Parts: sequence; structure tokens; C-alpha cells
Amino acid sequence: MALVSLKHLLAVAQNENKAIGAFSVGNMEMVMGAVCAAETMNTPIILQIAEKRLKNSPLELMAPMMLSAAKNSNVDIAVHLDHGLTIECVKQALDYGFTSVMLDASLLPYEDNVNATKEVVALAQKYGASVEAELGVVGGNEGDTAEHIITCTDPSVALDFCEKTGIDALAVAIGNAHGNYPVLPSLRFDILDEIHKTVSTPLVLHGGTGITDEMFRKAISLGIRKINIATASFDSLAKYAKAYCDNTVIADYFKLSSAMAEGANENIKRHIEIFNNIVQ
Repeated sequence: MALVSLKHLLAVAQNENKAIGAFSVGNMEMVMGAVCAAETMNTPIILQIAEKRLKNSPLELMAPMMLSAAKNSNVDIAVHLDHGLTIECVKQALDYGFTSVMLDASLLPYEDNVNATKEVVALAQKYGASVEAELGVVGGNEGDTAEHIITCTDPSVALDFCEKTGIDALAVAIGNAHGNYPVLPSLRFDILDEIHKTVSTPLVLHGGTGITDEMFRKAISLGIRKINIATASFDSLAKYAKAYCDNTVIADYFKLSSAMAEGANENIKRHIEIFNNIVQ
């Protein structure tokens, strides 16, 4: 298996009526845990990192690890820049060899979002990379940015956006949000259904942490082909690391490292099983 494009994995997901898990990583242990989970489940995944996370996990350190892990994996893996905020960062990710990028221009006026996304699509084509974009505004925040108010994707403009930009994946806002939900979200499946009936572009669900198994499966049935998981993995890693430290007198780096990788691994395996959409 090998490093592959997002477009390739989305086609696989469409053919198999499932979603590909896109798992955010922030250190070596998360990368190792994610790849181990994918190989254990014999399922392709996406390794991704958001621009706002780069102050803690510099791209010049993370990119080589992510790409090497993908190239040496026993399953297909795409490497994706999530929520790119600048063209400079997008280009840097492409120069490193990322097979997919996202410039999040969703907070801009519609035509500005279209034009910025078209610029990224033209740039990515030179590298043979895929492009994801967002229409509407996913709530919560990514990193230390201000809290965003949810603005649901307008189904009436989704087709126009996809046709004008030529993107490979469309991230939709249907009541989903980044981070931990204070209460169970009420997802607008009616809006998702309208978008799914209107556009042929594979759809992406951000803010997957805290959404129920049933909601995930419903979303997959309505065209969601990529699901982002970040907070749940970070939380799981931190939980396993804390449990190790709380239960040892003399801390050992190597055991701590293993605990962190296991924390990421367990969370990612659980989500892969759901996203594969196999009902027992």
C-alpha cells in the first residue's frame, strides 16, 4: 500500500458506502497510533493536521513523519492539511508532499470564498493533490481561534460552489462544531439530504467528536465520505498518559510514549469501525 490522494480514498468510500476517517495528529505517538489502528482494521485513513496546530506541532517536523508513515504503511493513507488559513501554508504543505489540502475561506463573503478556493485548486493541480473546501460555517473553534457561530450550508448554492471551484470534497455545516459538544448536537439531516441530492462532490463532516454512532451512520447514508476526528484523539491520548503517570512511582519515558500511542490507537480504531458502516 502507499501514500495516496484524498480523491482516491473518497472514490473508495463512495463505492463501499462508508466514510474515510480523517484523524488529526500532533506528535509521533499519534502518528504511530493512527497507522497501527488503520493496519489493525485493514482500513485506509487520512492523517491530517490543521494550520492552527502548527505552533505546537511544527509542520517541518510533523510533515516528514506523516508522509513517511503513510509511505511505509500496509494500508493506503492520504496526508491532508486541514483548515489551512493562508496560501503560504497550503503551498508549504504541498511542497512537503501532502496529497490533499484545505484552505478554509468559509468566513469570507461567498465570492471571495469561491475565488480563494479556485486559487488553491489551480495550485494543487500542479502537485497532483486534492482539495477540500468549506461552505457555510462549522461552529466551535480550531485551535485558539475565536468561537464560530454555526451557519448552515445553503443547499441552493452548493452546486454553484462546487462547479465554480472544481473541488474534490465539500465540508458542510449542518449543526456540527469543532471541539467537545456541551450537549448532543442536533444535526440538520434535512439540509444534508438536500445537498446530497444536489451535488455529486463527496461531502465532509467536521466536528466528529461527540457525535453518536447512529448520527455518523445517518450522515454516511446521506453522502458523507470523510469524517474528521481531532479532539477525541487528543483527549484519549491525554487520558492514557495521565493514567500511566498516576499509576507509577518512577515515570519511564518509553512506557509513557507507548501509553500515548495506545490512547490514540484505541480512539481511532473505535471510529474506524463506525465509519466502515458495517452493522453487526
